[in-house]
Amino acid sequence: MDPQIADLARTAGTTMVTLMATTAWESARDGLVSLWQRFQPNRADGIGEEFEASRDDLLLARETGDAESEAELAAEWQGRVRRLLLAQPEVADELRRILDELSPRLPDQRPAVGEIRMTAEASGSGRVYQAGRDQHITER
Repeated sequence: MDPQIADLARTAGTTMVTLMATTAWESARDGLVSLWQRFQPNRADGIGEEFEASRDDLLLARETGDAESEAELAAEWQGRVRRLLLAQPEVADELRRILDELSPRLPDQRPAVGEIRMTAEASGSGRVYQAGRDQHITER
């Protein structure tokens, strides 16, 4: 799969779930539903209903302190957007435009130092290099 499509789907899914709990929710929902209306009209009504159900799930998860559900919802929407992009690659430009319009409405979310979680496993003579930011490795 094209890494750009995967990245765009990841951004869209995360953006949608983040905006579900903000005042920008309706604009975000309408923007994404419009993509399905244009490119997969037979699924547009169902997608709108699924957005509403996901929003209800997110609000309940936040009320009960269930952070895992929020991550699951983001992954779920990333998958749906990815499948739309794979079926209709021409959606990408329109999706980027919608995300650009929505990005100023995202809450300021700078990750705290403790929020980065990495795991790795190496065996034999394998090596693992991980970084939360820049990493420069020079081997000779």
